[in-house]
Amino acid sequence: MRKPKSLFWRIVLLLFALFVLYQLWLFAHVCWWIKFNPSSSAFMDDRLEMMQDKNPKAELKQKWVPYNRISDNLKQALIAAEDAKFVDHEGFDWEGIAKAYEKNKKKGKIVAGGSTISQQLAKNLFLSTKRTPWRKGEEVIITLMLEAVMNKQRIFEIYLNVIEWGNGVFGAEAAARHYFGVSAAQLSPEQAAKLAAMVPNPRYYDKHREARGMLAKTSVILDRMPDADIP
Repeated sequence: MRKPKSLFWRIVLLLFALFVLYQLWLFAHVCWWIKFNPSSSAFMDDRLEMMQDKNPKAELKQKWVPYNRISDNLKQALIAAEDAKFVDHEGFDWEGIAKAYEKNKKKGKIVAGGSTISQQLAKNLFLSTKRTPWRKGEEVIITLMLEAVMNKQRIFEIYLNVIEWGNGVFGAEAAARHYFGVSAAQLSPEQAAKLAAMVPNPRYYDKHREARGMLAKTSVILDRMPDADIP
């Protein structure tokens, strides 16, 4: 009886050690990205693989631009649309999560997320699109890492450069040129609000650019933008 117990605890310790090593690997990347820009993300890699299954020559549209070369209009629009308390919270908007839970419970299905910009970035950088039992827990850990070592401006800068904005379109610069033929620095309030409205379902809105729901949300975002605090 002792041998099976001993083997069990060895396996548990091995799994725990692997878990810790994986977290250290993630943390090392987060620390590296304080000063250096990520060249890609897990979500971008997944999308490229899916695109190349249909067209082996497919490529992503993405160009990194520094924070000061992205329009404040877009920064305000995204915070107004995605995370109004971004500059104040420490990674999680508990009030927003509670509201999303109640809304989903009332509707009987998931209609609201409640994820902050930090949480969205954690998912985009490291987590695949596959649903797994531990995915949400890993998202929480990565979010805490990001908030612990990066300031809000750096988190937002990376987010602005890796977020999906259409079929193979990633980042503010590629999105601005793809939809409006301007640089990210030149986006008007109306253009920025429209881009922010696309975030929940960018590939759909890439094909349906005058969808009523998106246009209505664009108007709401425009009204909220003056009150949005940006880092």
